[in-house]
Amino acid sequence: MELGSIYFYPVKSTSGHEVGEAEVQPWGLAGDRRYLVVDERGRPMSAREHPIMLACVAEPDGDTITLTGPHAAALRVTPTSRRFTADVWGTPVEVTDCGDDAAAWMSALIGRTGRLAWLDDPTRRPVNPAYGLPQDRVSLADGYPLLLTSTASLAQLDTWVARTADELGEPPPAPLSMRRFRPSVVVDGADAPFSEDAWQRLRIGEVDFRVAKLCDRCVLTTVDPETTAKGKEPIRTLARHRRWDGKTWFGVNLIPDGTGRIAKGDLVTVL
Repeated sequence: MELGSIYFYPVKSTSGHEVGEAEVQPWGLAGDRRYLVVDERGRPMSAREHPIMLACVAEPDGDTITLTGPHAAALRVTPTSRRFTADVWGTPVEVTDCGDDAAAWMSALIGRTGRLAWLDDPTRRPVNPAYGLPQDRVSLADGYPLLLTSTASLAQLDTWVARTADELGEPPPAPLSMRRFRPSVVVDGADAPFSEDAWQRLRIGEVDFRVAKLCDRCVLTTVDPETTAKGKEPIRTLARHRRWDGKTWFGVNLIPDGTGRIAKGDLVTVL
């Protein structure tokens, strides 16, 4: 197997970047999900509820980013010195405010009041202790430093989705984009679809990872990342084939056991 694709997402729930190589840090890929949009109560705002967030592109440049979107001129963001506590899915995390201009830009995009925040110190947020070690950390991703998916699993899902459409008398669907699943790393050449379900440890290039858990999927996967339009797939079909414990599953969450660079084409070995 080999590493087929690498993605990172500077601002959570906004558009991602596909890159040829990336630095693995203890809390995730360098530059990944260090920014977050929160509402008036300090809770995350997500493309699950606000799909237009996927139309925002954030270009990182050191400790700042430049935002572009369909609604306003590009904005260079520089975090302020003001900190506040965000409620990141039930965990209080101290973050740095990115200023009124960034708040106004994001609020205009989303159509609701929001503020952009930066996690200046990613060692602040621990991983869920049920699936990690005391020293494990994560940036502002949902719960774990990296998400791995495989092209073999997506190919199987595409087959299932096409079968569902045929059974319901719907037009043949286009293949799903892997971007819907917002992975960090995508593996090519797995010997079987969903073989990653059984992996416990793996190595990508020279960096080792633990598999924390399988990834349960939400309605964000039903939003086309290119058009921000909502549909029924892939959740409709995943629920027929990959539903247990009241959830649907695609991909696995990873925790690094080391640091270093990974690159497209790197060997992927199950340990």
